[in-house]
Amino acid sequence: MVHALEHLVVRHTHRLPSPTGPAGDGAAATRRFDAALMTAGFKLSGELVERLSGLAGPTVVETAVRTLVTVRELVGDHVRHNVYFVDFPDNVPDTLDFWRWCVAEALADDDTRARTVEQLSAGVLDLLTLPSYGRYQHTYEEMLAVHDELIASAGDRLTVLHLGADAETEVTSLYLALAGSTTPLGEEHLRDLALLAEQCADGPQPETITVRENRAVVNHARLRVGATPLLDTVTDVLRLACALADGDVTLREPTRFRALSRPHRRALLAGLDAVVAASPAKLSDVSAHREAWKRLGERLHPHEYPHWPHAAAVFAVARGERRAPSFDSRVEELLARGDVAGAAELLAAHAPGRLFRALDRLLRVAADGKEREAVLAAVERAAPEVSGRVVLSVREHVQNRAGADGGARRVFVNREGSAWVADDTRPPLEDTDRERLVAVLDAETRRRLPSSGHLLIDPDVLDVALPLSGRAASAGLGVLPRGSVSPVGGELLRFFTYWREARRTTDLDLSALVLDADYRTVTWLSYTALTDVEGRHSGDITEAPDGASEFIDLRLGAVRGTFIVPQVHVFSGEGFDEVAEGFFGFMLRESEQQGRPFEPRTVRMKSDLRGPGKVALPLAFRRDDEGRWHAHWLHLYLRGAPSANQVEGHRVTITVVMRALLGRTHLTMRHLVSLMAESGAETTLWDGRTVPDGPVTYIGLERPDGLAPGSRVFTPENLRDLLPA
Repeated sequence: MVHALEHLVVRHTHRLPSPTGPAGDGAAATRRFDAALMTAGFKLSGELVERLSGLAGPTVVETAVRTLVTVRELVGDHVRHNVYFVDFPDNVPDTLDFWRWCVAEALADDDTRARTVEQLSAGVLDLLTLPSYGRYQHTYEEMLAVHDELIASAGDRLTVLHLGADAETEVTSLYLALAGSTTPLGEEHLRDLALLAEQCADGPQPETITVRENRAVVNHARLRVGATPLLDTVTDVLRLACALADGDVTLREPTRFRALSRPHRRALLAGLDAVVAASPAKLSDVSAHREAWKRLGERLHPHEYPHWPHAAAVFAVARGERRAPSFDSRVEELLARGDVAGAAELLAAHAPGRLFRALDRLLRVAADGKEREAVLAAVERAAPEVSGRVVLSVREHVQNRAGADGGARRVFVNREGSAWVADDTRPPLEDTDRERLVAVLDAETRRRLPSSGHLLIDPDVLDVALPLSGRAASAGLGVLPRGSVSPVGGELLRFFTYWREARRTTDLDLSALVLDADYRTVTWLSYTALTDVEGRHSGDITEAPDGASEFIDLRLGAVRGTFIVPQVHVFSGEGFDEVAEGFFGFMLRESEQQGRPFEPRTVRMKSDLRGPGKVALPLAFRRDDEGRWHAHWLHLYLRGAPSANQVEGHRVTITVVMRALLGRTHLTMRHLVSLMAESGAETTLWDGRTVPDGPVTYIGLERPDGLAPGSRVFTPENLRDLLPA
């Protein structure tokens, strides 16, 4: 368990809990550890080198073995990446020439000749029936033998591992950061929180747990160690019941409740009774999840506990035996009567967060300037009671409601990353209303920002989108939230995807679509187009019982378009949520570096593929007017077809989604930094070399080595902690 928790700390913070063990001369072992890390694109900080060097050699070696496993998994180097064409990217054949070769091989094979002739006679050939197609024709070791060693480059990624505090302190700090996060966590972070919460249930707890899914995970751990769950709504109890059943605490998917132990039944019913007894109005929340409450009631048997009548009332509402009008129904009743001002007042008084979420609608249905004034006045009064995440989300929404040109499109992205586009039929908001809202929201955000002292800012972080939801990014290394823009350097851009099937034969296909400035198709690279001016495809792999990889290599200087859109398609078999493992990433190299198809120290980003739909769009690349390339982070999944998805079949959909999403203005770190500066913070743009002597608040993509003690550091791993509560 200790080592598993250390793994979490390294993965989330890029800090190694301070190693312990007998003193000794570990300098030589530390140098070997550092050299091994550098092959994966990591390096020990000066403080960590000093700490390890003072320990005995065996302790350093044991620490190195554990840490190398973690960092190699982070970057995708924990698996073997083979390619179909053994010397990729060299000598990749033309697609039709390759297919003809596969047919010739099949005709020369006694076992497949008759079947191949029959297909050719019919005029339709299934490539998957050809013995040479879709399966590795050489071993991993044979592939390595034909590739020269990678030549080191100053541009290679180097992620520094820093010295952390003792293991207990680091684990507790990570637990408090995840449990107390003001933004919803992604699925992987929720799983990590569950592990940490069990370990930390008896220790320090966050002052508040505002995200309900986090609270459910923490409550589950507290219940298991005999502590009292933290419950203040009936839905908190429902989420806790889902956690006990290993179900979905987000309540997006139905949970199959199983038989509960008597202590757990008593804890749930007692908590439910206390919540309703303290505030009977909270019964109105039951109708939102009526069916789930019915199923849970069958497991809790509330009739066996007559001394908790308020708990029994919850299930009576769920069954329709007792009426408890929801708060939303009261709001809708006012709006149906045309009382917009009354609806705004009700929301401001009892549900300020819902007022902010309904703001656009209220302004649109307001009959005149007087009603709009009432809505805006309610917003101003309620703003101090609304969470910082909602304030910033509404701020981003308002800045994208500048006006309609009659042909605008809206892109919708749900919690799972599934995306679709529709015509924007909403009338624009009044400019004066938008300007007033922007001023109110910025003032409220500025008021909540803590004193940051001396700000040291990495310029590359300014265009990173604010992490308003942990679900707006996949887990991995070098991953930024949806809407972020980051610079891309180097001559060669190489995409990679890896998957390992769980139960069924699975074929995932890596493709890249090239678009011009008007989003028209220029060309693409895929298994149907192995070569083009832009680059090369490594070849189609059609099954992955032991794991499989595909690569696309592009020469950025040769790209004829403005956009490059890499994508992964499910051609057949398991989806992204079903495979045993699946991830995507990209590398940057210089032309003279050579090396294997996969070189961990050239990896700039690696993200898990876990989402709905059959087409994954992790990010896109755009060339600006000066010829510089930038990554635009998407983290999207399109529905696609049930099978046989190809880049050719989704070009129009991808173009529409790209145009809509890239036309949206996201709220970025630039906005937050400017508000900090307006509040009086001294701000310095970091030159990438020297750091100030005194403590600073550093905000950047990677933590620099040598920051003064007492400095606070915010990188993509914990940018969410910058958001005001």
